[in-house]
Amino acid sequence: MEKSIFKAYDIRGVYPKELNEEDVDLIVQTYLILLSEKLNKPIKELKIAVGRDIRNSSESLIKPAINTFLKYGVSVDDYGLISINDYYFVVGKYKYDAGVMATASHNPPEYGGFKLTYANQEYPDSIDFLSGKELYQTLQKLSFPINAPQTKGKLNSRKYIQDHLKHIFEFVDIKKIKPFQVVVDNGNGMNSIMMPHIFDKLPCELIHLFPEMDGDFPNRPPNPLTEGAYKKLADKVLATKADLGIIYDVDGDRIFLVDEKGGFIRGDTVLLFLARAILKKNPGSGIAYNLICSHAVPELIAKWGGKPLRSEVGYMNLARHMREGNGIMSGEVSGHFAFRDNFYADSGFIALLLVLQTLSEDGRPLSEIVKDFSLYYKDDEINLTVDNIKEKLDLFRQKYKDNIKDEMDGITVEFDNWWFNVRASNTEPLLRITVEADNKQLWQEKSKELIDYINN
Repeated sequence: MEKSIFKAYDIRGVYPKELNEEDVDLIVQTYLILLSEKLNKPIKELKIAVGRDIRNSSESLIKPAINTFLKYGVSVDDYGLISINDYYFVVGKYKYDAGVMATASHNPPEYGGFKLTYANQEYPDSIDFLSGKELYQTLQKLSFPINAPQTKGKLNSRKYIQDHLKHIFEFVDIKKIKPFQVVVDNGNGMNSIMMPHIFDKLPCELIHLFPEMDGDFPNRPPNPLTEGAYKKLADKVLATKADLGIIYDVDGDRIFLVDEKGGFIRGDTVLLFLARAILKKNPGSGIAYNLICSHAVPELIAKWGGKPLRSEVGYMNLARHMREGNGIMSGEVSGHFAFRDNFYADSGFIALLLVLQTLSEDGRPLSEIVKDFSLYYKDDEINLTVDNIKEKLDLFRQKYKDNIKDEMDGITVEFDNWWFNVRASNTEPLLRITVEADNKQLWQEKSKELIDYINN
């Protein structure tokens, strides 16, 4: 089995070359062993939710997973086609022991994979994510078939839409939301199921872009951050004179905005829209953000009376900081936004509603509000392929030693009018560099300085 498919947070690989049905049986058996240990519960007493996205591989991968669960006596509720937002909701709301969703997140169409979750024992209202790397380490130690009683499990179908709608609307005051025109680009992905139901409850007009679920994702790349991915959304916003555009990745949890002028709004700026709304309702609350967010994020959260909680990159880390710091929500540059009252899990739906409420309460166009949040200049992350990541990090450590803030996740270096973070990718031979400065000219100068330093 390909070791490379076992990622820091999930399992992903090209189907069927790197991940296939035979692999699934071993993965699920390993998962059952880990669940039994973590939950201190016999395998045959486990109750598990399963679902899948529209990818061409997902149905083929979830079927053997279900069969293996049933072979070991597990009770399985199959939710069929479902977005990752809905999947997190059902696992948390209906208090399953665990959940499995066949998805490869925002990877290209040829990929398949799994997200694996389980009930957090220390925090009963929280779901946890099983690391693919942890599963692989355990898989290497096991003999198959596993030593567990085989008995016939139960398979059921469940519905969730009305319960989920009720849940997400608890986060906003719907009476405050104005009748906006909103273009939503689901990229032929999973949020097409819930989006019409959400807008049926809103005073807004939905202009639905690419609503047909299609595992080939023919209209744009699955990842909204791919260069040019938001262009068709921006064109539609301008053509219809809409108030804003929303773009999701194809499994549905990552969300970005396009303003009324067609301008793309990054994840850390979106976080500020959400934070402002949620702090009005929950003053003084903690809000976790990853350390590559703009410095505007902690500054404005503090200004609005919140408690900034600085975190490493990755939603497992953010969930930990939320729990430990009594946080109410978290956000990342990558467009992931999680909420304490959503089982510490992401929700692109709750994020959408909070954006609409903030926009309604402010009264100005989206592009004008963004100016208030843009305290510094920050552009896309710089990714550089290098041969020896540790050696390169050591060079940064030596050159900038007098200005190192910390090494919480990579190396963060601070100066009076600019800062940067350099860290290793979890999955590729890349150095990822984030730079922010007081203005664009300084950003360009310092970005070039860092790139030249590595290349030379």
